[in-house]
Order: sequence, then C-alpha cells, then structure tokens
Amino acid sequence: MRLSLPCAALAVALLAACQPVRQEAPARAPAAAETTAEAATVPADDNLNAVLWVQRAAEYRAVAIQTYRSAADHLDQALKQPHWDALVPTERDNPGRGLRPAVILDIDETVLDNSPYQARLVRDGLEYSDPTWDAWVEERRAQPVPGVLEFARAAQQKGVTLLYISNRAVHLKDATLANLRAAGLPVTDDSVFLGLGTVVPGCEQEGSEKDCRRRLAGRNYRVLMQFGDQLGDFVQIDANTPQRRQALLDEYDDWFGERWWMLPNPTYGSWEPALFDNNWRQPREDRRAAKRAALDVAP
Repeated sequence: MRLSLPCAALAVALLAACQPVRQEAPARAPAAAETTAEAATVPADDNLNAVLWVQRAAEYRAVAIQTYRSAADHLDQALKQPHWDALVPTERDNPGRGLRPAVILDIDETVLDNSPYQARLVRDGLEYSDPTWDAWVEERRAQPVPGVLEFARAAQQKGVTLLYISNRAVHLKDATLANLRAAGLPVTDDSVFLGLGTVVPGCEQEGSEKDCRRRLAGRNYRVLMQFGDQLGDFVQIDANTPQRRQALLDEYDDWFGERWWMLPNPTYGSWEPALFDNNWRQPREDRRAAKRAALDVAP
C-alpha cells in the first residue's frame, strides 16, 4: 500500500523521534565481499571445469564404467576369433595367431586417475612441467579409473595379460609399477610396462609416439584390445592437425567399441596443441587465443 505525502512525512518524523538502535552489518558480509573481489582478480583457468568434471561428476564415472564393462563383454568374442587383432596392419611385424592373448592399456587417465595433479596446477596457476609431474608420480597415490579393476579381473580370469604402454618415462618405472600394484591392478612382471624411452630393436621411435612399443607388444602377444584416452594411444599420428586426426578417426571408426576403447579426458591431450600448430613456445595467452578462435559459434 502506498502512503500519501503528508502521511509519509509524519511517519518519518515519528520514526526519527523513536531513535532506534542501529544494527551492525553481519560480520561475514565484508569478508564475503573481499573474497568476491579477490576472486575477480584470479585469471580464469581453462582446466577448472574439466578437472572438476573428472573429480566430481557422476557422469564421468558412468562413462568410464560403461566403457570397461562393455569391453569386458567383448572379451569372449575377441578370444574366439583367431584373426581378431587390435593392432593396425602396419604395426604388426608377424601374424598374431598362436600367440598369448593380451590387451594394451595406456596408464594416465586410462588406468590411473591423475586429476589431483591437474587440480594442483589449477589451484597454483601453473602448467605441466616434468619436475612437478615426476614428483607426483613418485607419490604413488593415483587411484584407479572407475571400472578398470573389474575389467582387469575379467581379463585375468580368461588368461589375458595386461600390457601398459605409457608415455611415463622409463625412469619412473618403479614408482609406476608400485602405484599400479597398490591400486589393485595386475602386474605380471616388469616387462609389462613399456614406458617412453623403451628401446625397440629395428624400430626408431618418433617423439612420444607409441607405434614402436605397440610393434614390440605384437611380437610376443596377440593383442585383443587397446585402451586409451588419446587417439595416439591406438595408432600413429603422422601429422597432428585437426584434419589428419579426423581422417584417422574416419579410417578406423568401426574399430572403436570393439577393438579400441576410448576413455574420456577433457583435461589435456594432443588434440589441444593441434589447435595452435603444436607450438608450446607461444605465450599462454596466445595459445588460449588460438583455442578461443577454434570455437564453433554457429550463426
């Protein structure tokens, strides 16, 4: 209800005469305002939502579990078909028939969850570096990706060896194997870890590509399946451009969900430098600008 002007004036006068005691603002209000102002000065981090999704979203766990569960359902089919092979023909040095069955798994974000390391980078405003990564690996605290332990048990029961082809450097082998064992993953012996720097006779490795190590695995095993979170975990990427990556996906599209199994990883990967010409020497702001320019904002 609105008051007429004379009545309003009278009300104001009466209130003034009463002289009410003024209440102080809640003690937490200034602190909250200061926190908001401080947060506004913190630059946005491209990885904040991505890391939180891995750590907090039920949807991430659901996708990982369904991937490994579906793969376990395909194991019998793979074992029964003697011509079944998860290696591309150019990476198979000899026919795989008659060899012991195995599956190849990447480690990081495929078998072990390193999101605490990524979370520290977000918190501290840092980017990946070899010293901080090595220190994290030496902590040996990474937890298993959801669903992998159940798949590993199913594979073991069927006599399938788990091989770990990782771009963790070979000097991190002991810490990595200890972490795998602590997480409950089977480690037959040290030979199942093929880290970056593994020497493969007759094959020269290019950068961090895994083709030579996959060839080495194929010399001793019939590879039923491969698991990874990057396209390069399955096949060599000869040119890391968005166009070439899409061409590889188109070529091997029907391998996914049968021979190849992709785990979700929005926090990092070779897809990212493909968007800024693989030039990590650029300032962080320039790399971020290139990623923003790659956004599809449909008209």
